[in-house]
Amino acid sequence: QVQLVEFGGGLVQAGGSLRLSCAASTRTFSNYPMGWFRQAPGKEREFVAAINRSGGSTYYADSVKGRFTISRDNAKKTVYLQMNSLKPEDTAVYYCAGGHFGAASPGTREADFASWGLGTQVTVSA
Repeated sequence: QVQLVEFGGGLVQAGGSLRLSCAASTRTFSNYPMGWFRQAPGKEREFVAAINRSGGSTYYADSVKGRFTISRDNAKKTVYLQMNSLKPEDTAVYYCAGGHFGAASPGTREADFASWGLGTQVTVSA
């Protein structure tokens, strides 16, 4: 199981930006598609973004499309989530997720990811 640790959460005003990072322990990071999920207070965890193994293909939830950008640096074994134009509705705990080894494409469901970080809090004030 891949160990994942998120960094970069915090408090920001609406319209501001944050950059989340997720560091992976695996020596074969490039073999895993990666993703980000979030869970707002009182709501279920939802898909945010995903990226394939090479970083050439990305996928986004409609709610964040055009505002968030997922990227990865396989040499650094890190996946990022750049969040711009943040809204109060973006307030949630954000989780880094690792997909299945060797998968050609990431999924958008929890079952499509086998490893999870502990999460980092993002709070957007109105």
